[in-house]
Amino acid sequence: MEALKNNSQAIVRALTVAVAVVLQAITMVLVGRYLHEYASWAYVLLEIISFLLVFGLINDQESYRQFWCVIVLVFPVTGLFLYYMWGRRRRNSKTHILIRETEAKMRQYVPHQPEVMEELQELHPYKVQIARFLESEGFNMYRHTDVKYFPLGEEMLDAMIEDLKKAEKCIFLEYFIISDGVIWKRVKEVLIEKAKAGIDIRLLIDDFGCLGINTAEFRDELVKSGIRLAVFAPIHKNVDRLSFNYRNHQKITIVDGNIGYCGGINLADEYANIIRRFGNWKDTALRLEGEGVWGLTSIFLEMWEVAMGYEITTDYTVYMPTVKMPSDGFVQPFCDGPANNPNNPAEDVYTHLINKARDYVYITTPYLVIDRKMTEDLCRTARSGVDVKIIVPHIYDKWYVYMVNVANYGPLIANGVHVYEYMPGFIHSKTVVCDDECAVCGTINMDYRSFYLHYECGVFTCESSAVADIRDDIHETLKQCQEIYLDEWQSRPWYEKIIQWVLRLFAPVL
Repeated sequence: MEALKNNSQAIVRALTVAVAVVLQAITMVLVGRYLHEYASWAYVLLEIISFLLVFGLINDQESYRQFWCVIVLVFPVTGLFLYYMWGRRRRNSKTHILIRETEAKMRQYVPHQPEVMEELQELHPYKVQIARFLESEGFNMYRHTDVKYFPLGEEMLDAMIEDLKKAEKCIFLEYFIISDGVIWKRVKEVLIEKAKAGIDIRLLIDDFGCLGINTAEFRDELVKSGIRLAVFAPIHKNVDRLSFNYRNHQKITIVDGNIGYCGGINLADEYANIIRRFGNWKDTALRLEGEGVWGLTSIFLEMWEVAMGYEITTDYTVYMPTVKMPSDGFVQPFCDGPANNPNNPAEDVYTHLINKARDYVYITTPYLVIDRKMTEDLCRTARSGVDVKIIVPHIYDKWYVYMVNVANYGPLIANGVHVYEYMPGFIHSKTVVCDDECAVCGTINMDYRSFYLHYECGVFTCESSAVADIRDDIHETLKQCQEIYLDEWQSRPWYEKIIQWVLRLFAPVL
């Protein structure tokens, strides 16, 4: 009965937003028709503006801009209104300004260590350029950090819960999805126990990702237990600007400022294969312990302040690491989001890793919804003799995204990129590893949403044991994969080709 009530609340909230969006679209269509019939001079003027807008968009070769070109051409005046309301990147929105101001504040606490970058320079004069780029974006590199890689969600969640039980000072959790089930009950039990002991417990959730569980009962239970809750970007706010499209996709756990987790794993049973939604769920994460955890902690605190609306804390140094572990290579946590536009550190890190690879670059991603520039980078790297392998799901969670995945196979395979589908189920892992030297593990999908619309995070690591572990895990995963060949791709049914061609046009909004 309780579950039915919670689901009803979620459905009502979602329907409210959906109705608001549909009403906006209908209104803009009606305005366009009214102008066409009763104010032709205004309609002609707006058509001219639409025509000029298309020229500007075409000059920007991003697939997102090309999508809006088609919308404006098919619906000249209505499309102009739609683009103004929904298509523009609002770098100067209130939330984005708040995020940039909070980032600047947090950087005051970051201990700059130029000697670490100099050490990496001596070891990897080519890969250090990636680290220097991230440093220029405000993300420091750290030593004295233990790095552990988890090839499965169930392993990571078990280890994380054990770490939560040992917390003495604080627990920070930030997740896109929390679903009521075995995993959440295990986590919640520990959180309630620790809150009773006076430990600072903070939970930051995304409203859209947690739509099914974020009810009044859920919030009341946490508050009464002494757990502080922040909800990022409630979907019912700023519907007129589709601001609910900018989601917080980050996944971070911090324990006492000394231990941090980051990866693709949410707090839901499918991530631990307790339930089987799409066959076997393959996901990955990193556990950091030591100095590098501050990089993740600062990302969490930034988003917490934004969600709470400027929560003033006099001294964040109390959350900085107090342990110094033997160095396991170099780690550099980083984040990204629409507040950075037009800069996109996550996409640029992927591009750097692909273009800097000398021997191989292996990628796992659930969504291969890439634009022309990323396609060209992958193809050029493969043609230069680098072994480029990409693993995507065979069993999909969204059929329309899978169709775009398949549509993108052809140009890649034709240029020497090896594309594999993970046959046992859904691979949700987001990792890149190259040359036995460096890797990235985090929340970043290879699609427009991750690169431009969502707030994401990841860890760039060099010379750590995790690099070899990620490489070896991918080798093992490939044994459960099927490679896609060009003749097979070309012989798919004609109706699938048409569907995929159409969906590729809409890829930026899928």
